Amino acid sequence: MLKYKNISIFILKTLFYFIIFLILFYLYGYLGQGQGEFIYNEF
Repeated sequence: MLKYKNISIFILKTLFYFIIFLILFYLYGYLGQGQGEFIYNEF
């Protein structure tokens, strides 16, 4: 039983950090910080 508890905790932590990473990635793109390489498309 303890083995399954450890596996479930590991999976939950992995999902938790993955969701945080996706939120940070979305905010990074949404705020326009990652659009520096697209400046020259206007020329």
